[in-house]
Parts: sequence; structure tokens; C-alpha cells
Amino acid sequence: MVLEQNLSLVNKIDRLLRWGHWFTFFNILLALVVTGSYFLADPLPQSVLGWAYLLVTWLGHTAFLCFLFFIITIFPVSLIFPYQRHVRGLAAVLATCGFVALIFDAYVYHSLGYHAGSASYEQTLDLLRQQVVTNLRNFVLITAAVGTLLLSVQLVLSNFCWKKIARLSHSGSGKPALVILLGCFVLSHLLHIWGDASQNDTITRQDNILPLSYPATARTMLARYNLLDNSATAITASGLQQNWLAPDALRQKPVQLSCAAVANTAPLHVLVLPALTSVQQQQLKQLGLRRMETHFAPVAADQALNNLLYADMAPNKPAEQPTWLSQLPEAYVAFEATASWQQQLPWLSTYSDNKALLHWHFLDKDTDLTTRVQQAAEGTVLVLELSGHSDKFALGAAAFWYRWPQLQHQRISDVTQHLDILPTLLAELGCFNQQNWTGDNLLQPQSQTKLNIVNNQLYSFRKDKMLLVEEDGSFSVWSAGTAVRLEQRLDVPMLTDALKRLPSQ
Repeated sequence: MVLEQNLSLVNKIDRLLRWGHWFTFFNILLALVVTGSYFLADPLPQSVLGWAYLLVTWLGHTAFLCFLFFIITIFPVSLIFPYQRHVRGLAAVLATCGFVALIFDAYVYHSLGYHAGSASYEQTLDLLRQQVVTNLRNFVLITAAVGTLLLSVQLVLSNFCWKKIARLSHSGSGKPALVILLGCFVLSHLLHIWGDASQNDTITRQDNILPLSYPATARTMLARYNLLDNSATAITASGLQQNWLAPDALRQKPVQLSCAAVANTAPLHVLVLPALTSVQQQQLKQLGLRRMETHFAPVAADQALNNLLYADMAPNKPAEQPTWLSQLPEAYVAFEATASWQQQLPWLSTYSDNKALLHWHFLDKDTDLTTRVQQAAEGTVLVLELSGHSDKFALGAAAFWYRWPQLQHQRISDVTQHLDILPTLLAELGCFNQQNWTGDNLLQPQSQTKLNIVNNQLYSFRKDKMLLVEEDGSFSVWSAGTAVRLEQRLDVPMLTDALKRLPSQ
């Protein structure tokens, strides 16, 4: 009697496991539709090898995800609670939850460029909050409709597999499917090992596309955004060579301004000096100016000018005036420059108008700032140190003092850069760029991670955190305010958000 009961239990478990295998197989086919959408969020491969790796990764990793889900959920339930009706219903519910999570992750990946997870929970919650706040009714209806449809499909699949176990087992399609999926899984990993060893970007740039796949590296992210010069990244003991940056990676962003006919603002005065002494900064403090807490600029003067006057990371010729100047209405901007500045920027002397709304003053380091600030008593005043100061990095802290009530009310605690100055000034004049600036309008702070690339070093900032990607492809995390190194892993969402500021390829 006991033996018959044991045999009956074994048969139940055996039948449930065979059912579970086929249920998982059909869910793999269904999951391929969802996982295939991940590849559409990024540029598709341009080579046969890239397409071959995409195909085997798509099949192999999707099968792995579904089988892992079966092992973690349905398999233990079948052993502990071997009652077919309950297990089949519970499996349908669990599979529905798994698909909802997968679809949500795909939506996050399409929207943000990275997967939902602990490292990106803030961005994921913000994205979800935007959908709920802007269109709550449609969000609820779509979520309920998708969940109901998936549950119905899972119940149909569960019932079909249970009734057709014998026919499916004798169909002869199980072993070939297993060989194909397992072969793709193994082949994808072998190709990745070879691609990683040979620095083949066609393969490694696909590392983090599918969920729970290879973790992204700094080099993977650079390759994904076409920042690597393939002709210069030969395999070396130290990784990337010093000229790793692709020639057109930092091409100049187009500027298309649209300005109001009449700007409703007080005059803006921007005083730029090569450096500010402690005495000058004390004078500015006594005059009531405030200092921006953490402001960064390139250490090299030519690169700092490029950030400040062109609002761009792409190298520009100092003898050529910025393109935004020719798009401004008359009497909007004026320049004053000493002889040393005019030698660096000869076009400066061609713009002078005392009635202009925006005045740039390029002064020598021994200038009496007290007199200059008092002359602009009725206007907004910004005093900027041209170059940053740092012994460790190509980007360093630079003094930025201001008397601007609107800016003071923002209470900015994040890092600011020279790249932010021009977008802020032009926005105050009523001029807006139809293309996105690399920097931000400080009067309308953005939560997006900041970016700068100087001397083949990539810097990204979020609050006080600075992520640095070196010339050899390695990365490090620092405190922007104190320059103390932090022992943290690569923050993929932070780097991804920063790279989105680059011109679209």
C-alpha cells in the first residue's frame, strides 16, 4: 500500500516536471519576443560577426533566463506541493509576474538606457512617477490589460502542456530544441571570452543589453556610444592607448538659437580672469557676491575657453568666433578684452556696445575687481576664474562668484561647470537653443548627470560624486568636493546618463 502511494507520488512529480519542461519551453518562445525588443534600443551590429553573436546571445540567454526562473519557482513548488491543479495555476501566476517584470525592465531599458535594479532605483522610480502623474488612467488601463492578457495566455499554455504531454514527448522536437538552445548559450559565452580577450568591440558592446548578462565595463560603455577609435585600440598590456577617442566622437554640437524680439532682463556682466587671488576673492565676498560651492573647469586655458565661450567639449579654433554670436539680435552682446586676451581671441575686439544686454569682460589677473563690480551696480555680475586647479585631474575646481538673485534662489548643491555658463546667460536673454547644450541652464537645474571630456579623460558628475574614466579604460570614483577617492563599483546608470549628452550618432 505504501509502495503504491510512493509510486503514485513519484508519477505525479515526474508528470509535473515533464509538464514544467514543456511549459518553460513555450515560455522561452514567448520571451524571445520581449527580449528581442532590447536589441532595438541600441544601434544594430554592422558586421556578420556582430549579428551572429546577437543571434546566439538572444536565443541562449533568453533560454537561460526562463530555465532559471523555472528552477527557482516552479521546480521546488512541484516537489513540495505536487498537486497538478494548484501547481499549474500557481505557475501561470508566477510566469505572468515574471513577464510583467521583464516587460517593465525592457521599458526602462528603452527609456533610460539601462536596466531596472538597485543601482538605478531612483531613476526607475522617477520614470514610473512621471507615467503615473502625467497619465494615471492610461497607465492603470494598460497595466491591467497587459497583466490580464498575459495571465490568460499562461493559463492556456499551462492547460495545453498538461493535456498534450504524451504527444509533445513523442514529437521528437524536445532534444533538437535543447541542443540548439544549449549550443547557443555555450557558443555565446565562448564568443564573448574571445571577444573580450581580443578587445573586439562588436561583441563586447552587447554585454549589458539583456538583463542578468555580463556586467558593463567602462570600455563597454565607451564602445556603445561610438567613442572608441578602432584603429587605435590595439591590444596592449595596459588596455586602451592614449588616442582611444574616436576622431568624430566630440564633433561640435550644432547651435540653432531662437531669441525673443525684446529681452526683459537687466544687463549681465561676466568678468573672466586667468586666476583669482585670495585678496580678490575676499573683496568679492565683501561686495556681497556669493561663491558657487563646487565649480569645475579644465586646467588647460584653451580647453577652459572652449567650455566657456563655445559651451562645447569639441575643440574649436580660437581665431573663429562662436557660431551663436552671429545668431543673436543686434545690441545683445559686447566684449571687452585686454591686449593679452585679444591675442588669444582676435575676434573679441569686433564686438563693443555699451547698451548691450550681455557684457563679457576679459581682464588681467591684477584688475581691481572692486571698481569693476561697482560699475555694474544695477546688473547681474558673474566673476569667473578661467582655468581649474588640480594636480590629479585635467578638470579642476575654479572660483565662480556671482551676484544674481535668481541664481541664488536655486540653492544649487550639485557640481557646475564652465559648460553651464553660456546656456544660462543666453536663456536669461530669452535665447534658447533648439539643440540640447552639453551644459545646463543653471536657472532651471536638471537632474541628469553632467559630462566633460578633457585630454582623453571622461568625467561625469552626480551631486558630489565624480566618475572618472581614464585613458586606459579603467575607472575610479571620487568625491568632487574633497577629491577623496571612493571605493565604489562602476555606476552604469550614472555613466549612461552622462553619455546621453553627446551628440547623437
